[in-house]
Amino acid sequence: MRWGMGLSKNRHGTYYAVKKVPVRLQEAVADVLDNGKPRQIWLKRSLGTKDRSEANRRVKVVQIEFDRTLERATGLLVERPIRDSLSEAEIKRIAEYHFAELLHFDEEQTREGTGRDALMQSIAGQLDAAGVQYTTGVPFSRNPPEHGLSDADVLRRHADLEFETPIMKAALASGDISRVNETLDYLLALFGINLERRSEAYRRLGMAVLRKRVAALEVIKRRVEGEPIETPPLPAIGASPTPGGETLTAAFEGWKRQRERAPGTVTEYERAIRLFVELHGDLPVVQIRRSHARLLREALQDVPQRRKGKLLKAPLPEMAQWGREHPNTPKITAGTVNKLLGGVQAVAVWARDNGIVPDEVAWADPFAKMRLGRE
Repeated sequence: MRWGMGLSKNRHGTYYAVKKVPVRLQEAVADVLDNGKPRQIWLKRSLGTKDRSEANRRVKVVQIEFDRTLERATGLLVERPIRDSLSEAEIKRIAEYHFAELLHFDEEQTREGTGRDALMQSIAGQLDAAGVQYTTGVPFSRNPPEHGLSDADVLRRHADLEFETPIMKAALASGDISRVNETLDYLLALFGINLERRSEAYRRLGMAVLRKRVAALEVIKRRVEGEPIETPPLPAIGASPTPGGETLTAAFEGWKRQRERAPGTVTEYERAIRLFVELHGDLPVVQIRRSHARLLREALQDVPQRRKGKLLKAPLPEMAQWGREHPNTPKITAGTVNKLLGGVQAVAVWARDNGIVPDEVAWADPFAKMRLGRE
């Protein structure tokens, strides 16, 4: 099988080969490349030349390498069963991922620029040299800055926001999730979920993603106006709960049933487990890693100490996001963070000691040495 590939130039005029990885292969390609990324959206390779004819010659070898990578990724794909339900934690995590990814993309473009001006300048130069008269449909800067967005980029950014925001708001108001169908396909493929489109879960996920898209557009608009809004970390994709591995919630129920527990301890541990599940989903205990513990700790450190209004019932990702957007608001203490980490740790260790983690699986306490130091 052959996948098409294109040539592009960087700002120094050097050609490189670029190929967009199909959505269904992005996760598998990242596994093939073993680069630590959850997915690989683009395959890129510098061709080391500014001469187009030489680039066309060299690109043939890169094409073979790219094809080999994509074919290996295709071989890694396994048939996933069709699902007709999603947990609330899964829906929240997928929607939060979409929100964070949009802000990551916006920050990257703001920092690195879009490259549109260099492309337009190259095309205009060729037309000028050929003596061809032309008009441009969109403005572009002939002397773009070395870093960041050009004036033309900023104008286009404003125009894009003005165009998309009312469309998405109208879709949210009417429940028209068809506006995000392609986004849902991308997110479900990213999370390894084959969801029935006619299911209620698909509609609930669509509404959650629509809400987060509108929220992201509003945040980006505030950034355009100069507000210093931080980009949230991307939620861990992680694996969905699978048969054969008891989840953290199931372990908590077993921990409660083993013997009578102090009511205060049960309440405290229950809250800790709920916050973990809101951030990562109800993972099988055997799949919990130190990265999950670290991301939980970081999210807890951003939780505001006093919460009211919508924050009273907000899930952990929303509370943490609000806290990051309001850095001067007092946050919960290190002692509280450590108690919550300790609650999840106690249940996870209980699960290991009581056979929920199979003996043959190499599993170490992911919460060990994760406590915050106290002043």
